[in-house]
Amino acid sequence: MRLIVTAIGFGCAILLSACSSSKSTTAQTVPVIKDPTLLQQRTDSLFFAAQRSKMLGDFRTAITQYSDYLRLNRQNPTVYYELARLFMEVNNPQYALGFARRAAALDSSNRWYLLALADAMGMNNQFDSAAVVYDRLSKRYPESEDYLFNKGMLLSKAGKTQEALDVFDQLEEKSGVVEELVYQKQRLLLKQNKVDSAAAEIRKLVAQNPQEVRYYQLLAEVYDANDRVAEATAIHKDILARDPNNARSMIALANYAKQKGDSATYWGYLTQAFSNPDYSIDEKVAFVYPYLQMMQMDSTKLNEGLLLTRLVIQAHPAEAKAFALRADMFSQADMLDSALADYNKAISLDSTRFSVWYQLMWIYSRKEDAASLLKASSLVTQRFPEEFMGFYFKGVASFLLQQYPGAIISLNHAIGLGSGDKRFMGDVYSLLGDSYHAVGRHPQSDSSYEKALTVRPDDAVVLNNYSYYLSMRSERLDRAAEMSRRSLELQPESATYMDTYAWILFRMGKYEEAREWIEKALKDPDAQKDPNVLEHYGDILFNLKDVAKALEYWQRAKEQGASSIGLAKKIAEKRYIDL
Repeated sequence: MRLIVTAIGFGCAILLSACSSSKSTTAQTVPVIKDPTLLQQRTDSLFFAAQRSKMLGDFRTAITQYSDYLRLNRQNPTVYYELARLFMEVNNPQYALGFARRAAALDSSNRWYLLALADAMGMNNQFDSAAVVYDRLSKRYPESEDYLFNKGMLLSKAGKTQEALDVFDQLEEKSGVVEELVYQKQRLLLKQNKVDSAAAEIRKLVAQNPQEVRYYQLLAEVYDANDRVAEATAIHKDILARDPNNARSMIALANYAKQKGDSATYWGYLTQAFSNPDYSIDEKVAFVYPYLQMMQMDSTKLNEGLLLTRLVIQAHPAEAKAFALRADMFSQADMLDSALADYNKAISLDSTRFSVWYQLMWIYSRKEDAASLLKASSLVTQRFPEEFMGFYFKGVASFLLQQYPGAIISLNHAIGLGSGDKRFMGDVYSLLGDSYHAVGRHPQSDSSYEKALTVRPDDAVVLNNYSYYLSMRSERLDRAAEMSRRSLELQPESATYMDTYAWILFRMGKYEEAREWIEKALKDPDAQKDPNVLEHYGDILFNLKDVAKALEYWQRAKEQGASSIGLAKKIAEKRYIDL
């Protein structure tokens, strides 16, 4: 790295000293080769070495070697030219311009040096100056129309619209009507708000080749972009007279009809265009995709979007993206079974698109179809081993199927791949904590929860689960109580979180406070049917010496489906048992 910086720095020194009339002090420290033969051998060696480095793509080394050459001979314009080109390659426009100026100053008759100078000026946004250089070249080489064209382009970039137009007019006199030239002229005329003049330029192309529909389209676009709908409409109808299946003109006419509120004409043109298999599916998808956003604000857009996607599928039955598009629409509308059918069809046509697999896995997870999710995610992890979400969903599926060791493996693999989305990393660590807890690996479980909270410190679910599991083990109860209180601050109406906090207080021996919180929880109708909440209430009541009521709630817990050995012993022995 030091060598590269030194080489570039020295190149600058060469430039500054070459442009200065003062005597270089650097030269005093450089050994002088007095023998002309040895000097020539040395400079030739450096030149050819630099050429080799350049050909090998080692531009930095080539810059160093050319710079070493200039320490021995500062009068070779070719070396300044080569350095200018190299500095353009390494994206150093300022140095490129300095060396290009020096090359052109040493030999102003060499067109390649002047071209390099113009390029360097362009890279430095000196468009006026670059246009002057091309003006010199066009006068010196009048047979080369490219120089005059480049002059016009540079004047355009410099904001000199009329001057650029004058140059293009001059060029048109020499070359005749050329498509690229006409395109540039109409673009500049539109900048001057000369719509009719711009259209007249396009009409030159139409007159020259009246069978080329593309020119009519370009003319219509000029009118359309400037709200000249009547003229644009007439041209599009002319296009359809020449090409009855021209889908772009149908789409344009459909849009004009929509603006007028003519729904029948709108749908007539639109369905005709979408039924055309020659109309690009990509353009159809681009037209339909906004419906996914519109559906969120206007539910009637769903039927319109589905109609269009059906037409796309009918026109392109072998295109995976057609089915994926309709699946996206079904998914947006929460029609998950229909979305699944189309995503699976899209995958059967093209299984290489991870985005479709992702949507498939996401829907299986929403439906809590763990078996299907595991099957899909297992395929994804094989086909896309670098995709984080494949292993994440595989971990979710394994956890739901109570395959906890498999969940741990998949989730740790997901962590190894990493993700830029904190939301997903928080989910991974949280689920990993649940999985480790399920297999009794409590230190790893606690560590995973702590990492989840580092990513998302206000995740109420993690705060609740982590605190509850600590309380079950009667470990770090102060930390558990702190987390449980925070979960209640985040979701104060959650009966589940109230139960957790009550249970932590119970474990801390704070029975009266525990009773207050669990009775708050039991105001929720769902909590009154939850066997865990009912059993906890019985435990709290027993420790408050209300044995009869404790037995009542233990029995109610049993009736609601609790079947633990501990509960059976409590009822049988009529006492609280801490298992």
